[in-house]
Amino acid sequence: MTMKAVTIERESTLLDDYFQVDEAYVSHELFAGGMSPTIRRLNFERGDSVAAVVLNRDTRRIILVEQFRYPTYRKGPAWMTEAVAGIVMPDEAPEAALRREVREEIGYEIERLHYVASFYVSPGGSSERIILYCAEVTSAGKVGPGGGVSADGEDIRVIEFSLESLRDDLAFARIKDAKTLVGILWLLSRGVGSPIESSLGDAL
Repeated sequence: MTMKAVTIERESTLLDDYFQVDEAYVSHELFAGGMSPTIRRLNFERGDSVAAVVLNRDTRRIILVEQFRYPTYRKGPAWMTEAVAGIVMPDEAPEAALRREVREEIGYEIERLHYVASFYVSPGGSSERIILYCAEVTSAGKVGPGGGVSADGEDIRVIEFSLESLRDDLAFARIKDAKTLVGILWLLSRGVGSPIESSLGDAL
């Protein structure tokens, strides 16, 4: 895809806290040719995030997490079932960030990683990009209790699923988190059946 012209007339930061909100006045090239009038746009900036659906090869189960999410409280559910995820820190490689998050949230060391996709969650208002993987672990790789970092206000419950139960959750629209939906659908699209193959790699 050819990059079209964009002119940024001015930018400023409206909020600089745990997250950042930027304001911009821009014009961009139109599909019909020429440039658009100047338009005001806001961007919710939180950097890149990394996430993974986790497969325990020994138990043939998928490991997800559940935790309270204030932004979903008014619309529900407030406690979301999700893939393991976290923010990629400045100068941190995505894979290193994921290994840290998997240790903190579910207490495992990752044995193998399979890249799934990179995508924007809400490109109309946020620059957040999620880098999604499928991570393989083994029971021998359990190094801690998980549960998150209490000093950061995290209270995480670790949940294990069979792929059959995840198929049911998809069918009845029980999974509400976008990155988790993408990861589960990717697993199912690879032809990994029930019971799960002895190694996900065998089905790739």
